Amino acid sequence: MTQHRIDRRAVVTRHTVILERADPLTPLSVGNGAFAFTADITGLQTFPDFHARGMPLGTHAEWGWHSLPNPAGYRLEDALEAYIVDGRAVPYLSGLDASGGYLPASGWLRANPHRLHLGQLGFRITRMDNTPLSIADIVRPRQTLDLWAGLLESRFTVEGQPVHVLTVCHPARDLLAVRVASPLLAEDRLALTLAFPYGAAEWGNAADWTQPDRHQTQAVIDGNRADFTRILDADGYHVRLVCSAGGRVRAISAHEYEIRQTGGDTLDLVLAFAPEPLADALPDFDATRAAAARHWAAFWESGGALDFSACADPRAVELERRVVLSQYLTAIQCAGSMPPQETGLTCNSWYGKAHLEMHWWHAAHFALWDRLPLLERSLPWYERVLPLAQETAARQGYRGARHRGARWPKMVGPDGRESPSEVGVFLIWQQPHPIYFAELCYRARPQRETLEKYRKIVFETAEFMASYPVWDGQRYVLGPALIPAQESYAADRARNLNPTFELAYWYWALDVAQRWRERLGMGRDPQWERVLRGLARPTVRDGVYTAIETPPYTIPTDHPSMLAALGVVSQTPLIDPVVMQRTFEHVLRIWNWPTTWGWDYPMLAMTAARLGRPEQAVDALFLDSPKNRYLANGHNYQSARLPLYLPGNGGLLTAVAMMAAGWDGAPDRPTPGFPANGAWAVRVEGLRRMP
Repeated sequence: MTQHRIDRRAVVTRHTVILERADPLTPLSVGNGAFAFTADITGLQTFPDFHARGMPLGTHAEWGWHSLPNPAGYRLEDALEAYIVDGRAVPYLSGLDASGGYLPASGWLRANPHRLHLGQLGFRITRMDNTPLSIADIVRPRQTLDLWAGLLESRFTVEGQPVHVLTVCHPARDLLAVRVASPLLAEDRLALTLAFPYGAAEWGNAADWTQPDRHQTQAVIDGNRADFTRILDADGYHVRLVCSAGGRVRAISAHEYEIRQTGGDTLDLVLAFAPEPLADALPDFDATRAAAARHWAAFWESGGALDFSACADPRAVELERRVVLSQYLTAIQCAGSMPPQETGLTCNSWYGKAHLEMHWWHAAHFALWDRLPLLERSLPWYERVLPLAQETAARQGYRGARHRGARWPKMVGPDGRESPSEVGVFLIWQQPHPIYFAELCYRARPQRETLEKYRKIVFETAEFMASYPVWDGQRYVLGPALIPAQESYAADRARNLNPTFELAYWYWALDVAQRWRERLGMGRDPQWERVLRGLARPTVRDGVYTAIETPPYTIPTDHPSMLAALGVVSQTPLIDPVVMQRTFEHVLRIWNWPTTWGWDYPMLAMTAARLGRPEQAVDALFLDSPKNRYLANGHNYQSARLPLYLPGNGGLLTAVAMMAAGWDGAPDRPTPGFPANGAWAVRVEGLRRMP
């Protein structure tokens, strides 16, 4: 019987986001993968203080960075600390002083560059008594995010007067378009304001509004148009604002501008941001809205799709909602030209810097959902920063026979420079990621062109991976100095050895790199092969895999990362599925789930699927834990400090794609990762098998 094509529009539109009250945790964003604007219940950024205690509002572009002056001339060399590895001193950028705090050089290098809030666009609405508006004055709000069209629509009333706002982002430009309709415009009680902040060298903040004298806003205003040149120390960018006829722009302070409408109750505004002066004319609101509608319809109609509407399990509706919203959020936040930060382009975490170990969780799903170009946008970044990664490997004394070898950083800005850290610089599980990404590309396009395109990244990565393990006389060991993905062992970084997940991932990636050599007509590299054949086996105690080989072996907090050795990673000779079955059950019994993170639940699901436990794979996706919460806007909430966590969204998409389309060695049946009990009649279209 011929199966009809999934009605993709029906799948997407039944999860249109509808908000009818202001909530500090549920702002909504529009974006294009490299630029995003996050709005409150008014459709703009009118009440940033209200959201500061939940999910902050921001206007962010992947190029928008700022650095404070460095009068002391801090360099990486000022933050190095030596650790003894195989009898030699290896310098690490841990950058700690005698008391355990960060050295001044480390603090500056961690906080700079930091991502910048490019501009705050909000409403200024005056009440009848001429007092400013508060969020309590927003009456009967109704806000909808049309995912199929990429359009945010906001309706509310103020003192009985309606306000209607449409907000949309251009799909190919860092440009926001807004249409406002309200009698308050004609009454001159409603205006828009655009304000520019200084950069904030703080962990979770992207804007400093307290230092107006430390930056400049140069404006050229001509009626309904304004061109702004922003200067922040040695950094700068450009902004152009164009209003519809009747709009007027005026300065109200050094860094704040007001836009009012004269003689009408409708105002269109287009706001473009760029690192260089804007030379081209801007599209108007209608053109931007039409371009976004075409883009999003094409996005949803292409790539993979899942339809859970025929499932009898009552959790299916929520799973489909999370899947649909996660596709939207990762497309607007994680599909730029460099790896994203954990909070994407919504707000800052870790100064806006990317965590490369999270790149897999942000982006691997794009390939499985047959949206490979969204993954490939960020892969050239590895080649751009390759010289710095090679310098790190060379500085630490790792140098391969044919290539220099590249040790990829962990916490990093657009320049590719490693950030000092008491934890991050000791992580190694980001090292195999570029090989995994390249293999995903090859599986989608098994051509020599793909091999040539990524061979340098694959080989330089493998060269470091083969030079990093230490021969202890019997086997190659990972570490020290090392902190595994489960960071609970950070205090023991000087003696940690052989984390189970990292061993399996190391083996898998080196073996894939060897296959790349064979595909290119080259022989297998002898040193890579020696490491493969001699790599230490994971430690088994009491019949289960430990997290690491050295005491305390397993601490039941944070990521249960040993499960990723047969979940994220496919079957390798290092892992015994029977032992992993016992390990899986052991983790379910003993783990402290409130200490885990958003990607742990999809990781658990992937392991369950590979072990032939589809019921528990589904259960894992719904594990009752504080950090497995998906808000009304689709974001994976973690804590007040981290109100959104895109690795959770990306991990969910990876796990569900795997469960639906299968994996290397999966049972030969439809949707092998879902239970074959009649309750999960999942319809699948266009998804790719996971390695």
